[in-house]
Amino acid sequence: MKQEWISHEHIIMIITAIIVGTLARIFSLKEDFRQYPSYPNGYLIHIVTGFISAALGAVAIPALLTKNFVAVTFLAIAIQQFRDVRKAEKESLTDLENTEYVFRGNAYIDGIAKSFESRNYFSLVVSFVTALTIQIVNSKSDWINILVGCIVGLVIFYILKRFSKGKTIGDIAEVEQGQIEVRDSELYVNDLFVSNLIGSDYASQLFNNEGLAVIITPHEYQFSLTLNNLGQRQAALFEAARAVGVKRYHFTRKDFETGKVILAIVPLMNDIDRIIEAVKKTPLLESVKKSEAVMDTNLFGKK
Repeated sequence: MKQEWISHEHIIMIITAIIVGTLARIFSLKEDFRQYPSYPNGYLIHIVTGFISAALGAVAIPALLTKNFVAVTFLAIAIQQFRDVRKAEKESLTDLENTEYVFRGNAYIDGIAKSFESRNYFSLVVSFVTALTIQIVNSKSDWINILVGCIVGLVIFYILKRFSKGKTIGDIAEVEQGQIEVRDSELYVNDLFVSNLIGSDYASQLFNNEGLAVIITPHEYQFSLTLNNLGQRQAALFEAARAVGVKRYHFTRKDFETGKVILAIVPLMNDIDRIIEAVKKTPLLESVKKSEAVMDTNLFGKK
């Protein structure tokens, strides 16, 4: 008699778990105003790694049930591969720094790389929980097993997505347009000193005629600890520059007395609303020291 290597129930379990786990990675891909990951190559890379993550999570339960403990060790290998994904993203973004209008900064790059590593775990965990649910339900009807497994997997995905969702500058601060004024060779925004590097008449004319500035005011003074961080200010300046381009100059300045942060640029597109929106949506970096109120996660969507 021909030996059956894998049962019908395990095939259903593995296929369902892989599909749900891969969908979890697809749903977590978001090409937003930052245009990252790029399309289509960036999408393809992350969907394929998500599929592999889902496959590893899907085969874990059947491997344990068949006492194939060697197969489970592949989970340890997968974790190393996910770390390599993080390393590759970090190196890629670092190599592209010189091609950007404004540098992202090491802190922002590190945060992006961590995000892409963690989202591969989405696929792994969702796939594993889906397969485990199907095994626990163990109904005679395959459709009931599939339906319950999918529901539980998607619920886990929702919880993981809420848990990993960070806050943005708009959550902790008010962002509004500032009034630019050039006094001799010094740049001021709302009477707050920004820079003394406006040395030429051409630079003064550019800022007077085309310059735009925003002022970031923290809702609470303790939030200024986050906003005053150089990496966080660099990330906000990068997103502002990415939204409208930079024609020539860009400056950022912090005011220690009020906790305000000032961004001033001469953009290619004269659109202050796009700058304000980009700054508001700039994520708060995990590497920045934050207060407990900033770190709180709205796990179930409650404020």
